[in-house]
Amino acid sequence: MTQRVLDKIQFAILTGDYDLTRHAIEEMAEDGLGILDVECAVLNGRITKTETDDPRGPRYTVVGSAEDARTDVGVVRRFTEIGGYLIITVYEAAELERW
Repeated sequence: MTQRVLDKIQFAILTGDYDLTRHAIEEMAEDGLGILDVECAVLNGRITKTETDDPRGPRYTVVGSAEDARTDVGVVRRFTEIGGYLIITVYEAAELERW
């Protein structure tokens, strides 16, 4: 199940079929991350956490390497009611959190 969800998330990134919240954009700027860092992290990352207590649907945290391959990035996202993909927040992840 987790691999299927990750495949769907990665496909949304590859096709550009996603949106970012204002909070995600602000957090990216605060951590010095760009959209390519976020996309790279999702494409080479893995799901490290699933939260199912949100009435709007499950949230998935994917942690992977940024474009520089040295910085670990956490990306929290969920699927919307209409099947879109929403990036809720982005943060620089600690090495321990990655695996």
